[in-house]
Amino acid sequence: MTTPHCFSSLESALCALFGEGIKVETASRISGGDINEVYGLTLTDGKCIFMKANKKENGSLFTAEAAGLDAIAQTKTIGTPQILGVGTDEERGGFSFLLLEFISGKSRSKNYWEDFARQLSEMHRAETAGLVSGGKYGFRCDNYIGRHSQVNTGYESWTGFFRDCRLEPQFRDAARYFDKEEWKRITRLLDRIDEILVEPEYPSLLHGDLWGGNVIVGNDGAAWLIDPAVYVGHAEADLAMTELFGGFPPIFYDAYKEAAPLQPGYERRRDVYNLYHLLNHLNLFGRMYLPEVKHTISRTL
Repeated sequence: MTTPHCFSSLESALCALFGEGIKVETASRISGGDINEVYGLTLTDGKCIFMKANKKENGSLFTAEAAGLDAIAQTKTIGTPQILGVGTDEERGGFSFLLLEFISGKSRSKNYWEDFARQLSEMHRAETAGLVSGGKYGFRCDNYIGRHSQVNTGYESWTGFFRDCRLEPQFRDAARYFDKEEWKRITRLLDRIDEILVEPEYPSLLHGDLWGGNVIVGNDGAAWLIDPAVYVGHAEADLAMTELFGGFPPIFYDAYKEAAPLQPGYERRRDVYNLYHLLNHLNLFGRMYLPEVKHTISRTL
């Protein structure tokens, strides 16, 4: 694990990273994202870097994101932006920040989707020893899925981890949306998780929030991963998330399954994995996601 540099101000970060006297020449707001403010910073030496900013009390969002990016980068399988540093700036009204390599937006390389699928499967097969405390599944620290906290307590059982650390916390936070009869179905679903999910053939480092918006064209033209919510789990949970909001081209799935064949019954398990993300969206954005949550519960039982 590489610990990112932690700075007491943006000015001190720029000086340490790029040299004495280096400052921000221009800051351009970048659209996208509903949690942080995002900027492209052009420095006085001509370099460009990427900055996320939030209230100073939300700095743990950035330390968690940096830990996730570092875990992925350590597998040496797939691209991520270089982490430059994190910090809290008290001099300019108080804000937390994360500094990253700037992505220039090149065109996709040849065989972009097939290469991405193979690299993702390699990440899923990478060694996970040392990433979890007290078990095979989880992560060394808790983190976030969007703004929602994500519990990563170590478990020996994947199905137990997914029930206790993924579905149950989201259901608790969404309790107000369900009546007594619906809670009976929810309880039945949680009680049957061991019958629906399967233990993986090997533990995998997961991106954790792998939809299309968190895959970008990197500075080498290949697929890079951003905005992780990492933990160690079953690789098919990542694959399921890619199918939730539109999906990737068929060539991606064909290449992934060729590199890492799926265990039988994935299609049914996919709904349970994606129930976690639908619940998270329900808790973050409101009842527009409730019909799909209820439909998924009924379809799964």
